[in-house]
Amino acid sequence: METTQFKQNVQPVFNVLKFTFTIVPVVAGLDKFANILCDWAQYINPSILGILPFSGTIFMMIVGVIEIIAGILVFVKPKVGGLIVSAWLTLIALTLLAGWNFADVAVRDLVMAISVFSMARLASTVDNK
Repeated sequence: METTQFKQNVQPVFNVLKFTFTIVPVVAGLDKFANILCDWAQYINPSILGILPFSGTIFMMIVGVIEIIAGILVFVKPKVGGLIVSAWLTLIALTLLAGWNFADVAVRDLVMAISVFSMARLASTVDNK
């Protein structure tokens, strides 16, 4: 397949992934302050919660700020941002699996990690940022 035709076929897929992994982390990050989607503190592994020097709510607000920054980074620098979000989602999944309370959410996060990793790889082909 010609390079131009390849880029034309891949560009829409890349764009959907880029906007998805910009919007989802930003919305999830903002919701860490509002808890409209859910009570995010329930997802903290109890062994981690026990060593925190502050409440689970404060921890999730810190997580929210990180997620907002990561989402913006995906938009601005999809290659780098995608790898960071992929690693972040993988770490979240591993902490969920360690507690085994939310294995379904962990699996979902691993699938999202693979998707955003794929977007980061596609960025080399369609976007030079």
